[in-house]
Amino acid sequence: MSPARLGTVVEGLPPIDLDELVARASLQTRVDRKYVLPVDAVAALLSRLPSGTRVLEIEGDRDFAYRSLYFDTPELTGYLMAARRRRRRFKIRTRVYEQSGECLLEVKVRGNRGSTVKERLPHDPRDRETLESGRHFVDAVLAENRIVGIRRFTLVPTLTTRYRRTTLHLPDTGSRVTIDTDLTWEDGDHRLQLPGTVVVETKTGSTASHADRLLWHDGHRPVRISKYATGLAALRPHLPDGPWRRTLRRYFPPEAVRLSTIAGARAADVPDGGARAVRPPERGRFDSVMSH
Repeated sequence: MSPARLGTVVEGLPPIDLDELVARASLQTRVDRKYVLPVDAVAALLSRLPSGTRVLEIEGDRDFAYRSLYFDTPELTGYLMAARRRRRRFKIRTRVYEQSGECLLEVKVRGNRGSTVKERLPHDPRDRETLESGRHFVDAVLAENRIVGIRRFTLVPTLTTRYRRTTLHLPDTGSRVTIDTDLTWEDGDHRLQLPGTVVVETKTGSTASHADRLLWHDGHRPVRISKYATGLAALRPHLPDGPWRRTLRRYFPPEAVRLSTIAGARAADVPDGGARAVRPPERGRFDSVMSH
């Protein structure tokens, strides 16, 4: 089954609108679990969810296209904080919701006690590739959360991610399940696509959801994956990747990485014999209701 056909599996589910979803599944204390699955396993999961499961529907749409652009320093300070398991770390991105055209600037900070703070600000879609108009907001959030020296950091576009998301509400535990398909990462030089792979995330209170129990029964376990950090590690295999190494080796095959369209166009402009060779991988493999 292709990712596109997952939509046919959820067609029979009753809808839930965004306001009701927020009211019913706005979890104060939340446990997030992420799974990387083949498409067929997701179809099997959907067919066994409990009665009363509902799917988010907005203006007739049940899956939604996301495009996120992550910003980091040229030295990849944000990435390296996560790779080295620093207690305090951050992610900065602009996110475009393709159907509506809405754009948000988001800052996520991991604090000393493992808690995650996410602040969001409306952002002009025409400025999605720059932080100029929102830099004061970024600096304020990071400073408030004791990320020191941020005002000295240069922040540049580093990684683009694209995917389509379907969101479910499970009434028995008041949980949410997000299903991300058509996964694509691009860093300007290389592109990674995983068309047969799905990232499923459960967002629950203290009790595991019915979806978690079904996945465990089928032998699937939560994995460490970050769309920014894992994607960047896959595209740049020389980077330290300790927290995500097992996920990378199991789910991110080296042959999935390709020269990006932009990089290919640049290479085409180089005279014969002048193109830079692409270095092969060094190892055995090459983030609210609507976001995670």
